Amino acid sequence: MAFGDHFQRGFPFVLGLIIFFSIIQLAISAWLTSRFNARHDYFDISERDRTRFILFASIWTIVLSSCYLLLFFTSQSSVLSSVLSLVIFLILTWIFWTAGAASITASLGGGLNCSNTVFVYCGQLNAMEAFAWILWILTTFLLIVVAIRGILSARRGDGFRGQLFA
Repeated sequence: MAFGDHFQRGFPFVLGLIIFFSIIQLAISAWLTSRFNARHDYFDISERDRTRFILFASIWTIVLSSCYLLLFFTSQSSVLSSVLSLVIFLILTWIFWTAGAASITASLGGGLNCSNTVFVYCGQLNAMEAFAWILWILTTFLLIVVAIRGILSARRGDGFRGQLFA
């Protein structure tokens, strides 16, 4: 079985996992953001702002990943389904998840021990940190695979504007 066949089968699965975990991350970060807005019980303002950024990153990921998944099943010959388009989207998404995961990890000191902490929503903050790193790992994996696919497309003579799924 060729690399293209594996990619055809694995791409929607990995993108579906990214969407699934982003929905979970959206729920956690939206709930924390609403609590922080209503009660102002965040440890410091950076915790609140980093939670809002992760909320943005999860919305970004859900909306655009869903669009690329839809393109995969409907219009594989459009400009938006090219290798270049997907690489640009994945690089931006990777930057967002790197910034989000690293910033929340720095804010929490690498993880929280919920038995002796000053953070109000310890379990939710730990879950938000964990899902941010899971999304970073999945995005990194998909970015590497799409970059390999782009190199193969360029060697084939299609360039990076060639179709991802050809």
